[in-house]
Amino acid sequence: MGKIKIAFLGLGAMGSRMALNLVRAGYDLTVWNRTAKTTEEFVRHGAKQALTPKEAANEADIVISMVRDNEASKDVWFNEATGAIAGMKKDAIAIESSTLTPSWIKEMAALFKQKEIVFLEAPVSGSRPQADAAQLVFFVAGDQNAFDKISPVLEKMGSKISFLGEPGNAAITKLVTNSLLGVQVAALSELIGVIKSNNANVSEILNAVSQTSSWAPVNGYLSSTIINQAFSPQFPVELIAKDFDYIATINNGKENLSLLKRVSEIFHEGIDKGLGSLNMTGVSKLYE
Repeated sequence: MGKIKIAFLGLGAMGSRMALNLVRAGYDLTVWNRTAKTTEEFVRHGAKQALTPKEAANEADIVISMVRDNEASKDVWFNEATGAIAGMKKDAIAIESSTLTPSWIKEMAALFKQKEIVFLEAPVSGSRPQADAAQLVFFVAGDQNAFDKISPVLEKMGSKISFLGEPGNAAITKLVTNSLLGVQVAALSELIGVIKSNNANVSEILNAVSQTSSWAPVNGYLSSTIINQAFSPQFPVELIAKDFDYIATINNGKENLSLLKRVSEIFHEGIDKGLGSLNMTGVSKLYE
């Protein structure tokens, strides 16, 4: 095989950074984005532009999707006129890196199996700085042999890769990761509000708390953005709210997700108050 040909579908905040790392790594890259103007930077770096996902996937060895949600994923892969699956070779590998529901991932896996195309899910943990630095964490599930083949490609975009078995497991892992993160954002937002209401020094108190075992590594970043009102979007409120909506659908009908339900309501309240485009820690403005 000559140089590996990769098609990358979706050049949003995360996808654009991931794709740029693949260009820099020297892969033969074709890119597609719903807003075609976004592809111009990649063409300047040596990538090729495609007008549809189907065109991008043509002759690609690996096709990677990084889009917003289930609906966007369905359209990118399976749109009757433009979907990538119709352009893929039989020996190509499809990789879905978007944050989606496990049920849709399993349905995708079945659809690709019908077409005799190998499928992997590979959602990522990390935000824009980690994507820029190729330090993302990949959760991968699906075909083990395909995972072994594409690991060197993922290593150009991430620093840690976990293989999790059957399709759907990586989606569960990603939703659990984001839900835990959202709980910490909500807790810090409320607690910083409590500290301020008592006219105490927020930085001094959180510094003392950070010396204890209750302090998670990410809390330093989260609390600093709240204290400094640094809400430039890394992981927007509207997207983490979407992930809480998704995890609420995978509890097999049980009604014991009261904590996650309440945190979800906080993020949706933030959207209602016009905070949806801010970084997730922007929900702290609800407690000012």
